[in-house]
Amino acid sequence: MAKIRQDIEENLTTDYEAYEELPEVIQEKLEWFKDQKIGVIFHWGLYAVAGIVESWQMSEEDDWARKNPWRNDIDELRADYWGLNHSFNPYQFNPTAWAQACKDAGFRYMLFTTKHHDGFNMYDTDYSEYKVTQTPCPFAENPQADVFGAVAEAFHEVGLSVGAYYSKPDWHSPLYWVPGERPKGRYASYDPHEFPERWAQYNQFVHDQLVEITTNYGELDILWLDGGWVNSRHELLDMDRIAQAVRTQQQDLLIVDRSIGGKYENYVTPERKIPEIPPTKAWESNIPLAKNWGFCPNDTYKSFEEILTSVVQVVAMGGNIILGVGPKPDGTLPREALAILEPLGEWLTQFGEGIYETRPSSYKAPQGWSFTQKGTVIYAFGEKSAPDLPCQLFGAIERITLLNTGEVISDQMDELSTGEELYQVYKIELTKKTREQ
Repeated sequence: MAKIRQDIEENLTTDYEAYEELPEVIQEKLEWFKDQKIGVIFHWGLYAVAGIVESWQMSEEDDWARKNPWRNDIDELRADYWGLNHSFNPYQFNPTAWAQACKDAGFRYMLFTTKHHDGFNMYDTDYSEYKVTQTPCPFAENPQADVFGAVAEAFHEVGLSVGAYYSKPDWHSPLYWVPGERPKGRYASYDPHEFPERWAQYNQFVHDQLVEITTNYGELDILWLDGGWVNSRHELLDMDRIAQAVRTQQQDLLIVDRSIGGKYENYVTPERKIPEIPPTKAWESNIPLAKNWGFCPNDTYKSFEEILTSVVQVVAMGGNIILGVGPKPDGTLPREALAILEPLGEWLTQFGEGIYETRPSSYKAPQGWSFTQKGTVIYAFGEKSAPDLPCQLFGAIERITLLNTGEVISDQMDELSTGEELYQVYKIELTKKTREQ
């Protein structure tokens, strides 16, 4: 059965491959990453003005994205889309408000789309004139025109970690989609094997932009590379050289070359799903709050309960979860997104001890429950009925308390239930004897 969205990056082989030998500094950074648990990713660019499925409608073969075409003719669509740099003017953009909303929501890290496949740069690059900081973009004269710079600064100020999303393909670059040629799909308009000099120039372009991003915007923790058809098939970048260059200033930078595998996919990114079996590598489920990553008018948003259930399930399996938010053309965050983030933050204020810095429990949770663990403390997230206690825990429990109140409940799990809450969370402290084993 064909996927409804053919932009979903998926490669199950890389999810379950073993790590190659990693530098110690990257191994340590991966443990840091596993501690963070919850992040946010912003997809924002010209597609917010059009209100369409990011920039995918410009790829002629990706007709799934043109179920409701923005323009009926593909040439007209591309021309009008690229002309949206004349219209992008987010006059209410307030990165400080974004950062505070995300801090309050309980996020620990943030990824921002510096450039999607359309090639429109949301930062002040020296290697393209197609950018938010240059006229005819009306936002170019705004003090916060370097949007990624403004977002990175605001998130750093509230203590959240910052990462950069970057699309390896660039449909606006004449080195990728050559003027006068007609690219049918998402790939380069030429075969790099037939035109190696041109591809070498494109490789240098990507190298230079990534060095900019990792040099000019303070401490970055993650470089998240999208467009998995680049670095597969014939479109191969010199990743050894690129990685060495971007880690000159950021030695512990995590590189996520999505779906490619090997030493530059430092963690894997199951998209729009929670895997049935936890990946071998460190991992992060990518789940948008709405149907789309970017802003679309009248989009359908998930419920808070669905998002919270995903958070608990992913963390109990040992993964991170990153939630997608698409800012509006005026620069504000959609009220529907904020309506999810606000209760999420309130819940994490009470129960975040059982989420952050945890790992999967060494004890199997009974049906309907999820366990996380931190040292010799188990956090039990329960649904509506009391569980059967795992036999390994018989006689091993020293104390059980309600996590949010500290109220001592019992030393036996069979007396517990969740009441009317979506989840009740219990803190199960193991006995001294168990701790010494």
